[in-house]
Amino acid sequence: MDATTLVIIAGAIVAGFVQGLSGFAFTMTAMAIWAWTIDPQLATATAVFGGMAGQMIGAATMRRGFDAGVLVPLLIGAAIGMPIGVAILPGLDADLFRVLLGGILAVGCSIMLFAHRLPPVKASGRFADGAVGLIGGVLGGIGGFTGITPTLWYTLRRFDKDRLRAVVQNFNLVVLTATMAAYVVSGHATAGMIPTFAIVLPAMLIPWWLGSRVYLGMSERAFRGIVLGLLAVSGVAMLVASLPKVIANLY
Repeated sequence: MDATTLVIIAGAIVAGFVQGLSGFAFTMTAMAIWAWTIDPQLATATAVFGGMAGQMIGAATMRRGFDAGVLVPLLIGAAIGMPIGVAILPGLDADLFRVLLGGILAVGCSIMLFAHRLPPVKASGRFADGAVGLIGGVLGGIGGFTGITPTLWYTLRRFDKDRLRAVVQNFNLVVLTATMAAYVVSGHATAGMIPTFAIVLPAMLIPWWLGSRVYLGMSERAFRGIVLGLLAVSGVAMLVASLPKVIANLY
């Protein structure tokens, strides 16, 4: 077994556990590991595939509600944003994008993590939910980062952990599936990637299940802290992996 295959398996194991635990973050976690050694196009498509597969596993094994009042505006926004993300992906500087996104996550989520005493955000409504979905759709089309904006938004609004997980999982399932289909149509995902997909799927199954068992015993505060912590750590990992490349390209 070569080193690249071992990295793919390691990323799938860690990302599978994180997704089972939090309900999202497969793509961010996997990319933080794969970005070091795997071709960017392969890493992006494989991360989207793994995230989609994890959401399908969740749909089949875990009970989840369907909050139509929240999800419909989210998905309408995502339907507009996802094609935009897919369209700009070929010309995007992936490393610069990860540096910017990583910086926002590392700083913003760290502040939120230590500001739990702040009052919840009261703003709501279909327009706000649609805007969150739009940004999530763009980020999903770029790299499968669909769960970031809804997770942050509904954490700020103090959704309880079951409602937050249900909203994010349903949103991710739809948008990641649409993103994967768009990648196939656009040629960003190819038949030559199927062997890599076949490695990722079995590698993530047991870790995903273990993460989902841990989730069931968590308190609201612990879940919120883990979600924000995961986002902050993912941001730092993106910075560490991509910032040296951005700096090197400047000279």
